[in-house]
Amino acid sequence: MWMFPRQNQSWVSEFILIGFSSDPMTNSILFIVFLLIYLNSVLGNGLIIMLVCLDTQLHTPMYFFLCTLSLLDISYVTTTMPQMLVHLLAHSQTISFAGCWLQMYMFSALGIAESILFVVMAYDRYVAICYPLRYTVILSWGLCIRLAAGTWICGSFSSLLHTFFTMSLPYCGPNRVDHYFCEGPSVRSLACMDTHIIEMVDLVLSVFVVVTPISLIVASYIHITKAILKIKSTQARCKAFSTCASHLTVVTFFYIPAIYIYIRPNSSYSPERDKQISLFYNVFTALLNPVVYSLRNKDIKRAFLKVMGLGRMDW
Repeated sequence: MWMFPRQNQSWVSEFILIGFSSDPMTNSILFIVFLLIYLNSVLGNGLIIMLVCLDTQLHTPMYFFLCTLSLLDISYVTTTMPQMLVHLLAHSQTISFAGCWLQMYMFSALGIAESILFVVMAYDRYVAICYPLRYTVILSWGLCIRLAAGTWICGSFSSLLHTFFTMSLPYCGPNRVDHYFCEGPSVRSLACMDTHIIEMVDLVLSVFVVVTPISLIVASYIHITKAILKIKSTQARCKAFSTCASHLTVVTFFYIPAIYIYIRPNSSYSPERDKQISLFYNVFTALLNPVVYSLRNKDIKRAFLKVMGLGRMDW
């Protein structure tokens, strides 16, 4: 039964984020590495946002959603990285209860929003390949804006449930979180009550926000593959596949670690392994997304050269 602590029990007022190491030298090295990763993530995604905004030829649904993804990635990595960088050099690794609540909420909201956005981007590719002549008609700007807004709204409401269930548990000590940020499973393991029911509720939510999007993405690509195989020209077929390759790459980097963290038996919980895996869908995806999309995308390269004044100025 879900019970709140009695009045004579003390609430935890703050948590201690253990992080990766207690060795100052190791933390100094990690600080430099993660600072470079964070700066490159922000600059890379910021560059994509700037290019999409400045180049009118990139004002299409695909690049609008890519711009939204970059904005999500900047926000997503900023919920954890700045505080982690401070903790790597500071003597105190504490975070207030309210701060932990807010970080968990923002992290979950942005992560769920990104998960749903990948479905929207898969739908964009489905329409572009299966209905190329009606692409801009089906994906009108009004619909694109509603879809993008819907990802943020769904992420916000779903995260509210996840965070409420976790942070409403009684925390009466200990308060050392074996992680570099306030992630749900790590914080929930400190609750001074049986969390089995809450874990089941959280699993249902996780299945809804992870498995459902994956199923929709797979369904989209089944239809896309059927449509591509009907194309007679090998060159056109390869071009169609290449437009989906970047999306499939970032989806894989995001979902595989997320599935491991949130959809698994609680008995397999391993703090050290979880911290390392969390880095993939929190830190490295934000770093890799701009690289994946820019290296495989001639339009992004052309827009970059154009903005830098190295290409043909056709404003």
